[in-house]
Amino acid sequence: MKYIIGIGGVTNGGKTTLTNRLIKALPNCCVVHQDDFFKPPDQIQVGEDGFKQWDVITALDMEAMVNTIKGWVENPVKFARSHGIQVAPTTEMGPPENQIHILIVEGFLLYNYKPLMDVYDKCYYITIPYEECKRRRSTRQYTVPDPPGLFDGHVWPMYLKHRAEMETSCLPIEYLSGLKTKEEIYNQVYEDIHNTLLNRL
Repeated sequence: MKYIIGIGGVTNGGKTTLTNRLIKALPNCCVVHQDDFFKPPDQIQVGEDGFKQWDVITALDMEAMVNTIKGWVENPVKFARSHGIQVAPTTEMGPPENQIHILIVEGFLLYNYKPLMDVYDKCYYITIPYEECKRRRSTRQYTVPDPPGLFDGHVWPMYLKHRAEMETSCLPIEYLSGLKTKEEIYNQVYEDIHNTLLNRL
């Protein structure tokens, strides 16, 4: 059985932290990070807001991302091995003949790209309020540092715009509060996935 989980949400909401914990806990689990598909800085356009447009879908090579996910769908065992992940028979989630393969797709614009809409079996979205998001963002070191005013002038407005678009997509998205502890978020999601997979066996 193949199962694809989307972990989307606001910048600095805790997506990667949650993903990294789930990878270790779930059987035969691979991950695709949307951040790995950013185009080179010289291909990122400057928008009307005066900032390089990092927080929009055109900043990403989404075709390559979709092809990577398709590669997993076609052969999850080969994909796992090529990414250095040990594939073993599942024990915790059923007998060995019920081989489960899980893919986590993690990123900030997962539910705004048509070709990806149908791939998810489960969609999560982490949210945090403006003040907390701004505080967390200010403590992060990026390869390309944030220029002054980027958060208020580009990052947050784009988040609100894309979230509004996402909410009209009719995807069954489960919202998670990024203000909860890392442990609480992980436990909630892990139990949810665990129960869903047991029901599917």
